[in-house]
Amino acid sequence: MAIGDATSGTSTSGAIYFSGLGNGTDFSSMISSLVQVEQSRVSTYQTWQQTWEDKKTAFTELNTQMLTLRTALKKIDTIDEFLAKTASSTDTDALTATADGEAENGTYSFSVAQLAKNKMMVTTQGYSALTDTVNSTGAAAKMVYTYAGTTISNAIPAGATLRDVVNTINATSSTTGVRASTIYDGSNYYLQLRGLDTGAANSLVISGATTLTGFTASDFQTTQENQDAKLKINGWPLSNAYICRATNTISDVVTGLTLSLKSSGAGTITVSTDTDSVVSTVSDFVTQVNKVKAMLQELTKYDSTTKQAAILNGNYGLQMIDSMLKNITASPGTGFDAKRDTYISLSTLGLSTDATEGSDTFGQLQLDEDVLSDVLASNADAVARIFSAQFDGDTNSGDVSYTSYIEGITKPGTYSVSYTVSGGKIVSASIGGHPASFSSNSGVITGGAGYDTSGLVLTVGNLADGSYSHTVNLRQGKVGELVDELADLTDSETGPLAVLLDNYSTISDNIQKKIDDENKRINTMATHLKEKFARLDSLLGTYSSIKTTLESEIAKLDD
Repeated sequence: MAIGDATSGTSTSGAIYFSGLGNGTDFSSMISSLVQVEQSRVSTYQTWQQTWEDKKTAFTELNTQMLTLRTALKKIDTIDEFLAKTASSTDTDALTATADGEAENGTYSFSVAQLAKNKMMVTTQGYSALTDTVNSTGAAAKMVYTYAGTTISNAIPAGATLRDVVNTINATSSTTGVRASTIYDGSNYYLQLRGLDTGAANSLVISGATTLTGFTASDFQTTQENQDAKLKINGWPLSNAYICRATNTISDVVTGLTLSLKSSGAGTITVSTDTDSVVSTVSDFVTQVNKVKAMLQELTKYDSTTKQAAILNGNYGLQMIDSMLKNITASPGTGFDAKRDTYISLSTLGLSTDATEGSDTFGQLQLDEDVLSDVLASNADAVARIFSAQFDGDTNSGDVSYTSYIEGITKPGTYSVSYTVSGGKIVSASIGGHPASFSSNSGVITGGAGYDTSGLVLTVGNLADGSYSHTVNLRQGKVGELVDELADLTDSETGPLAVLLDNYSTISDNIQKKIDDENKRINTMATHLKEKFARLDSLLGTYSSIKTTLESEIAKLDD
């Protein structure tokens, strides 16, 4: 049925149905045809509106793909995450190890003297059943112990069984750190207490305040003493000294290595770069970036043969996004220096852009895995740095050193550093050509607020009088650049896609208003036409009746 029921043959003012009753003319068809002519403008608006809706859908899909890319890149935006390494032990019965990207390749000797252990104690008195009563005094008793310096007192009610004691202790074990259980020797059940933490500091001692008979200090025997793990790395410490830790999983002895102690023993750990894994990571990086590039190409392409343009061909927002992605993947890394960094761009690592016109991958990234494998074998750390460095800083002089930055405030880059020393104290300083604050006594220089160098902290080691100029490099890898740029591009409020989506929604809404206005006009027109033709049909009916009457009268005259 047409818009507004305009062709139903029903007048909105009186439910009039007509189809040429007066003179054989089909007024309903006439009205329907007139309405259909007017509806052509609505169809034009609807087609126009659908075009903008299709553009919105394309933007939404592109935004989703870019968010997917950012999520994938966030998983490798640090050297630790990017640079996969392996650690193998010659004695896995004594020790196993895992390595992250910060671990240095090489061989480390180890010697495990003892494992970290927790305290375990068992009662000397047994009970024939778990339901045997352990407190038959007729009054509440106490079971008190000290664990890791904290005293815990458990109230044991009159008539309590061995099972009740276990349940009472375990009710608070998550906070007290002490767990109870029973051991059955085939005849009797014995209460076992154990500390949940290993290490020499986590002792467990039954207190003299215990009043529960059979569970005092003299009623327990120690089956395992708590102790620290003891080991040596590369023969250190010397003599009878050891590295001591409270657990058997140790990650703070060798940078980047996590050691899992299994038993006493000795051997070596070999750390090396997992080249295949890193190549796979870079391959995934290329694939994810190319998905966005391919979508951009599909949405903006133009077929010169068919003269057909894609739905977003010529769109400035997509042109901007494509340009940004190209610049990041092709340009030198932010803060990198060709004189001091082995690699400053992705092109030297086997990555390139397909420049072959007509190629299925034209404009997309390509990876030569053989080249990447070779550079990884040569200097894996430098490869990881150009991909995933996160504010990796240094200077070109031993006189001044990079100290720290403020995340979210300091921007990566290459900055000049100038300062003057007089009387052994800094009297003026600038970073990146902008005034910097400084501490005369400590030699610390900090980038001033409001600049890219804000929060950048340097420490001057040479305070001999004079004026000095140096360079500080604060590096950010390509992955981090992309993550930051994608965050801006996909921002739900200020990102270009969000702005364009908002604009297109406004356009679509305005078109809908035109459609609504047209529908209202057509419905009004149809109503007027029905009323007009209803009156005409009525008049023609009257004339037809008069004609019939006259014809009848004339016939009578003939008779």
